[in-house]
Amino acid sequence: MTDSDGARGNGAALSTPGVERVANVRLSTEYGEFLAVGYLDRSRGEEHIGLVRGDIAGNGILARMHSECLTGDAFGSRHCECGEQLSAALSAIATEGRGVLVYLRGHEGRGIGLLAKLQAMQLQAEGLDTVEANLALGLPADARDYGVAAEILRDLGVRSVRLLSNNPRKRAALLRHGISISQQVPLLIPPHEENLAYLRTKRERLGHHLPHLEPEPEPS
Repeated sequence: MTDSDGARGNGAALSTPGVERVANVRLSTEYGEFLAVGYLDRSRGEEHIGLVRGDIAGNGILARMHSECLTGDAFGSRHCECGEQLSAALSAIATEGRGVLVYLRGHEGRGIGLLAKLQAMQLQAEGLDTVEANLALGLPADARDYGVAAEILRDLGVRSVRLLSNNPRKRAALLRHGISISQQVPLLIPPHEENLAYLRTKRERLGHHLPHLEPEPEPS
Protein backbone atom coordinates (compact mmCIF):
# COMPACT_ATOMS: atom_id res chain seq x y z
CA MET A 1 0.00 0.00 0.00
CA THR A 2 1.54 3.31 -1.04
CA ASP A 3 1.03 6.60 0.76
CA SER A 4 -1.45 7.64 -1.91
CA ASP A 5 -3.54 4.46 -1.76
CA GLY A 6 -7.02 5.37 -0.59
CA ALA A 7 -6.25 8.98 0.24
CA ARG A 8 -5.50 11.94 -1.96
CA GLY A 9 -2.09 13.57 -1.82
CA ASN A 10 1.25 12.54 -0.38
CA GLY A 11 0.95 13.64 3.21
CA ALA A 12 0.47 17.37 2.78
CA ALA A 13 -2.18 18.91 5.02
CA LEU A 14 -5.53 19.19 3.30
CA SER A 15 -8.70 20.74 4.62
CA THR A 16 -12.44 20.99 4.15
CA PRO A 17 -14.60 23.68 5.77
CA GLY A 18 -14.59 22.00 9.20
CA VAL A 19 -11.67 19.58 9.32
CA GLU A 20 -7.96 19.81 8.56
CA ARG A 21 -5.91 16.81 7.50
CA VAL A 22 -2.65 16.96 9.42
CA ALA A 23 -0.91 13.61 8.87
CA ASN A 24 -0.80 10.47 6.71
CA VAL A 25 1.17 7.54 8.11
CA ARG A 26 1.26 3.80 7.59
CA LEU A 27 -0.08 1.88 10.58
CA SER A 28 0.64 -1.81 11.00
CA THR A 29 -2.08 -3.56 13.03
CA GLU A 30 -3.14 -7.09 13.89
CA TYR A 31 -5.63 -6.71 11.00
CA GLY A 32 -2.92 -5.77 8.51
CA GLU A 33 -1.58 -2.47 7.27
CA PHE A 34 -3.72 0.65 7.08
CA LEU A 35 -3.07 4.25 6.19
CA ALA A 36 -3.86 6.35 9.28
CA VAL A 37 -5.05 9.80 8.22
CA GLY A 38 -5.20 12.25 11.12
CA TYR A 39 -7.73 15.07 11.20
CA LEU A 40 -8.37 18.09 13.41
CA ASP A 41 -11.92 19.35 13.81
CA ARG A 42 -11.14 23.06 13.82
CA SER A 43 -14.47 24.12 15.29
CA ARG A 44 -14.36 21.79 18.31
CA GLY A 45 -10.66 21.04 18.71
CA GLU A 46 -11.25 17.27 18.54
CA GLU A 47 -8.86 14.86 16.83
CA HIS A 48 -10.06 12.00 14.61
CA ILE A 49 -8.50 9.25 12.51
CA GLY A 50 -9.50 7.72 9.21
CA LEU A 51 -8.06 4.20 8.89
CA VAL A 52 -7.88 3.46 5.17
CA ARG A 53 -7.28 0.06 3.58
CA GLY A 54 -6.49 -0.18 -0.13
CA ASP A 55 -7.91 1.95 -2.91
CA ILE A 56 -11.16 3.58 -1.77
CA ALA A 57 -11.93 5.34 -5.04
CA GLY A 58 -15.33 4.51 -6.49
CA ASN A 59 -18.73 3.71 -5.04
CA GLY A 60 -19.98 1.37 -2.36
CA ILE A 61 -16.87 1.55 -0.15
CA LEU A 62 -17.16 -0.50 3.03
CA ALA A 63 -17.12 2.07 5.85
CA ARG A 64 -17.55 2.23 9.59
CA MET A 65 -18.14 5.37 11.66
CA HIS A 66 -16.89 4.26 15.08
CA SER A 67 -17.59 6.35 18.16
CA GLU A 68 -14.81 6.50 20.71
CA CYS A 69 -15.40 4.19 23.68
CA LEU A 70 -12.44 3.96 26.04
CA THR A 71 -14.01 1.34 28.29
CA GLY A 72 -14.94 -0.94 25.40
CA ASP A 73 -12.22 -0.22 22.83
CA ALA A 74 -9.25 -0.17 25.22
CA PHE A 75 -10.35 -2.15 28.28
CA GLY A 76 -12.65 -4.72 26.66
CA SER A 77 -15.64 -3.82 28.82
CA ARG A 78 -18.63 -6.13 28.39
CA HIS A 79 -21.03 -3.38 29.40
CA CYS A 80 -21.27 -2.58 25.67
CA GLU A 81 -20.27 -4.22 22.38
CA CYS A 82 -18.07 -1.34 21.15
CA GLY A 83 -14.68 -3.03 21.37
CA GLU A 84 -15.93 -6.14 19.61
CA GLN A 85 -17.58 -4.02 16.92
CA LEU A 86 -14.32 -2.14 16.35
CA SER A 87 -12.45 -5.42 15.95
CA ALA A 88 -15.12 -6.91 13.67
CA ALA A 89 -15.21 -3.81 11.47
CA LEU A 90 -11.43 -3.69 11.00
CA SER A 91 -11.44 -7.40 10.25
CA ALA A 92 -14.23 -6.99 7.67
CA ILE A 93 -12.41 -4.11 5.95
CA ALA A 94 -9.16 -6.09 5.90
CA THR A 95 -10.92 -9.13 4.44
CA GLU A 96 -12.55 -6.97 1.76
CA GLY A 97 -9.16 -5.51 0.89
CA ARG A 98 -10.41 -1.93 0.84
CA GLY A 99 -12.49 0.31 3.04
CA VAL A 100 -12.30 2.97 5.71
CA LEU A 101 -12.98 3.21 9.42
CA VAL A 102 -13.46 6.73 10.78
CA TYR A 103 -12.66 6.77 14.50
CA LEU A 104 -14.54 9.66 16.08
CA ARG A 105 -13.16 11.20 19.26
CA GLY A 106 -15.51 13.17 21.50
CA HIS A 107 -18.27 10.56 21.10
CA GLU A 108 -17.68 8.88 24.45
CA GLY A 109 -20.94 7.78 26.06
CA ARG A 110 -22.94 8.77 22.95
CA GLY A 111 -21.38 12.20 23.19
CA ILE A 112 -21.70 12.99 26.92
CA GLY A 113 -18.05 12.43 27.84
CA LEU A 114 -16.11 9.82 29.80
CA LEU A 115 -16.89 10.91 33.37
CA ALA A 116 -20.57 11.43 32.63
CA LYS A 117 -20.63 8.01 30.98
CA LEU A 118 -19.22 6.44 34.14
CA GLN A 119 -21.88 8.23 36.16
CA ALA A 120 -24.52 6.92 33.76
CA MET A 121 -23.12 3.39 34.14
CA GLN A 122 -23.44 3.77 37.91
CA LEU A 123 -27.09 4.73 37.50
CA GLN A 124 -27.61 1.74 35.22
CA ALA A 125 -26.19 -0.50 37.94
CA GLU A 126 -28.90 0.95 40.19
CA GLY A 127 -31.65 0.00 37.75
CA LEU A 128 -31.98 2.71 35.09
CA ASP A 129 -31.52 1.86 31.43
CA THR A 130 -28.88 3.60 29.30
CA VAL A 131 -31.32 6.22 27.99
CA GLU A 132 -32.86 6.93 31.40
CA ALA A 133 -29.39 7.27 32.93
CA ASN A 134 -28.28 9.97 30.48
CA LEU A 135 -31.54 11.86 30.94
CA ALA A 136 -31.32 11.59 34.74
CA LEU A 137 -27.98 13.40 34.52
CA GLY A 138 -29.64 16.19 32.55
CA LEU A 139 -27.87 15.10 29.36
CA PRO A 140 -29.15 14.02 25.92
CA ALA A 141 -29.83 10.37 25.22
CA ASP A 142 -27.53 10.75 22.19
CA ALA A 143 -25.50 13.93 21.62
CA ARG A 144 -23.33 12.68 18.75
CA ASP A 145 -22.95 14.55 15.47
CA TYR A 146 -21.65 12.87 12.33
CA GLY A 147 -21.05 15.94 10.19
CA VAL A 148 -17.30 15.71 10.74
CA ALA A 149 -17.36 12.05 9.65
CA ALA A 150 -18.99 13.05 6.37
CA GLU A 151 -16.34 15.75 5.87
CA ILE A 152 -13.58 13.21 6.46
CA LEU A 153 -15.12 10.83 3.94
CA ARG A 154 -15.38 13.60 1.37
CA ASP A 155 -11.75 14.59 1.94
CA LEU A 156 -10.76 10.97 1.35
CA GLY A 157 -12.68 11.00 -1.92
CA VAL A 158 -15.54 8.79 -0.69
CA ARG A 159 -19.05 9.68 -1.82
CA SER A 160 -20.91 6.37 -1.52
CA VAL A 161 -20.56 3.75 1.22
CA ARG A 162 -21.75 0.39 2.39
CA LEU A 163 -22.24 1.41 6.00
CA LEU A 164 -21.18 -1.02 8.71
CA SER A 165 -23.72 -0.10 11.38
CA ASN A 166 -26.89 -1.15 13.19
CA ASN A 167 -27.77 2.46 14.01
CA PRO A 168 -30.38 4.17 11.78
CA ARG A 169 -29.27 7.59 13.07
CA LYS A 170 -25.83 7.13 11.53
CA ARG A 171 -27.41 6.32 8.20
CA ALA A 172 -29.74 9.33 8.38
CA ALA A 173 -26.90 11.66 9.43
CA LEU A 174 -24.59 10.65 6.60
CA LEU A 175 -27.39 10.99 4.06
CA ARG A 176 -28.20 14.42 5.48
CA HIS A 177 -24.57 15.44 5.05
CA GLY A 178 -24.39 14.30 1.44
CA ILE A 179 -22.87 10.80 1.66
CA SER A 180 -24.81 8.19 -0.34
CA ILE A 181 -25.41 4.78 1.23
CA SER A 182 -25.76 1.88 -1.14
CA GLN A 183 -26.24 -0.65 1.66
CA GLN A 184 -26.41 -0.77 5.45
CA VAL A 185 -24.38 -3.78 6.53
CA PRO A 186 -25.28 -5.22 9.96
CA LEU A 187 -22.50 -5.46 12.53
CA LEU A 188 -24.01 -7.99 14.92
CA ILE A 189 -22.00 -9.13 17.93
CA PRO A 190 -23.17 -12.06 20.07
CA PRO A 191 -24.46 -10.59 23.33
CA HIS A 192 -23.03 -11.25 26.75
CA GLU A 193 -25.02 -11.60 29.93
CA GLU A 194 -23.55 -8.28 31.10
CA ASN A 195 -24.76 -6.26 28.09
CA LEU A 196 -28.00 -7.94 27.08
CA ALA A 197 -30.23 -5.38 28.83
CA TYR A 198 -28.15 -2.56 27.35
CA LEU A 199 -28.52 -3.97 23.85
CA ARG A 200 -32.26 -4.45 24.26
CA THR A 201 -32.54 -0.81 25.29
CA LYS A 202 -30.65 0.24 22.17
CA ARG A 203 -33.05 -1.82 20.09
CA GLU A 204 -36.27 -0.76 21.81
CA ARG A 205 -35.53 2.89 22.61
CA LEU A 206 -32.89 3.98 20.10
CA GLY A 207 -34.06 1.97 17.11
CA HIS A 208 -30.89 -0.07 16.53
CA HIS A 209 -31.36 -3.03 14.19
CA LEU A 210 -30.46 -5.99 16.40
CA PRO A 211 -32.45 -8.97 15.09
CA HIS A 212 -30.07 -11.48 16.69
CA LEU A 213 -31.27 -10.64 20.20
CA GLU A 214 -33.80 -12.92 21.77
CA PRO A 215 -37.15 -11.22 22.37
CA GLU A 216 -37.85 -10.12 25.91
CA PRO A 217 -39.80 -12.77 27.85
CA GLU A 218 -43.53 -12.26 28.06
CA PRO A 219 -44.79 -11.19 31.52
CA SER A 220 -46.03 -14.16 33.51
